[in-house]
Amino acid sequence: MQRIKSCWSPIPVAGLAVLLTIAVNVDSRAVAQDNSPAPLKNGVAQVQITLTGDNGGTCTLDHASAAAGPITFAVTNKTATGITEVELQSNNRILGEKENLAPGLPTVSFTQTLGGGTYQIYCPGAHQELQNFTVTGTAAAAPTGSTADILASGTKGYATYVIGVVDAMVTAVGRLRADIDAGNLAKAKADYPLARPFYERIESDVNGFVLPGFKATDNAGNLDYLVDMRASNLDQKVGWHGFHAIERDLFQNGQITDETKTQAAELQKNVDLLDQRVKSLDYKPEDLANGAADLLEEVQTAKVTGEEESFSHYDLVDFAANVEGAQQAFAFLEPGVEKIDPDLARQVRSQFAKVNAMLDTYRNSNVPGGYKVYTAALKASDGAKLSKSIQALQEPLSKIAEKVATVH
Repeated sequence: MQRIKSCWSPIPVAGLAVLLTIAVNVDSRAVAQDNSPAPLKNGVAQVQITLTGDNGGTCTLDHASAAAGPITFAVTNKTATGITEVELQSNNRILGEKENLAPGLPTVSFTQTLGGGTYQIYCPGAHQELQNFTVTGTAAAAPTGSTADILASGTKGYATYVIGVVDAMVTAVGRLRADIDAGNLAKAKADYPLARPFYERIESDVNGFVLPGFKATDNAGNLDYLVDMRASNLDQKVGWHGFHAIERDLFQNGQITDETKTQAAELQKNVDLLDQRVKSLDYKPEDLANGAADLLEEVQTAKVTGEEESFSHYDLVDFAANVEGAQQAFAFLEPGVEKIDPDLARQVRSQFAKVNAMLDTYRNSNVPGGYKVYTAALKASDGAKLSKSIQALQEPLSKIAEKVATVH
């Protein structure tokens, strides 16, 4: 998720439920050049992350630990064409990240205030994707207050996540538009699947936005239609718009026309509008739960079927993005759900782990977007398996909205 500016302001650690014992499978041999704690500059620990190599590169931390407090992670992509993002995680929550990390771009950074505990640095596409990062000193506090307070804190953390995703989408779409304006078909085709996942992560939060002066039933003013319409829901009166109009030109027609450039400019304008809208959103706990369920429904109806990316066949990229968005929504609710129904929380965690493990088997760092192309043959052989894995997750996840909505 490279941003022009970092939108990840420090999140109060008390609301993050950082684990001191991590339940995920992480290779503890962190790729670090120095075992000493990260040095301080003006009271802030400084960690350098360097990305190098092709087709499954290396994600190197210069320090694998730091003292509790504010920590700046500076990310430089020197030559890693297969790594486009770096995340700081705890208990599956994305606490901070940088995306759109093309080789050769200037160093970018984000700062988080962290309590003592074990976190993970996640570099999707690297030979070693997960590395432990240790913060020493005062342990992060567990969530306190009533269940309602804990859930409310989670919704605020999730709102920050959504803002970060859309900020990153603005940058990625800007790069895609620049490719198209330059008439560079090959580069546009490579950057298209790097721009798509952002919308798929947060689609359920923004698909009700209607532009001023339009009725809710008019697709000409429906921001979701203008950004993400596809052939199967084409409104002939409104016509082609957004990502999939561009996808059609790049992958089916194989050419960039003046109309493609117009579509790219309109897409940029609409994601800029979206970027402004999400900054004012407030969420209820049930909004997160319903949104997570909606994203999994998107997987079933549009990704498993191959309908979403019918020209490029990058459906598995979108599949993974829908799952990530759903998992983030759950992760920010999880401390509250744990108090309401710990067995349900355990079931959902377990099913997310199984889906992610299955998705990992489809990774391919040689393909833009990092996943295998969803060909007709792959759909025929694996579609039922993919659908079944999502169904097993949908069943427990669907129970969460009703439970959190009744907490006062």
